[in-house]
Amino acid sequence: MSDEEHHFESKADAGASKTFPQQAGTIRKNGYIVIKNRPCKVVEVSTSKTGKHGHAKCHFVAIDIFTGKKLEDIVPSSHNCDVPHVNRTDYQLIDISEDGFVSLLTETGGTKDDLRLPTDDTLLTQIKEGFAEGKDLIVSVMSSMGEEQICGLKDVGPK
Repeated sequence: MSDEEHHFESKADAGASKTFPQQAGTIRKNGYIVIKNRPCKVVEVSTSKTGKHGHAKCHFVAIDIFTGKKLEDIVPSSHNCDVPHVNRTDYQLIDISEDGFVSLLTETGGTKDDLRLPTDDTLLTQIKEGFAEGKDLIVSVMSSMGEEQICGLKDVGPK
């Protein structure tokens, strides 16, 4: 054995995978699926009969959880599909900056300043009006596959 020390440099991302495999036939409505490298919520599933090549096929209609776009995919029911890890976290809204970023209070007492205001007009209006009125607001942040976006709002009451 040599006495030299070996140093390995890794550019890989440490931590959990962004997706996990799941058999297509077991994915149901209101579940999640990755279509065209986008995390989506399944809104419709239909299964065709077994064909002459021996595979029943699942037809998925899903909505991208960040952009709201409708995507479709057809997969043999016995094959695996990627399913995204989707997390939802609540933060207290502290401030809204001029450039459209929000400042959020985390559970540990730190701040999270890297999120933009949502693109959804009704949610955007509710957040801005509630903040202007001085209400105590809790925002729900959905995160999946390295993306994060504000997806919901709770009004706790006046400060």
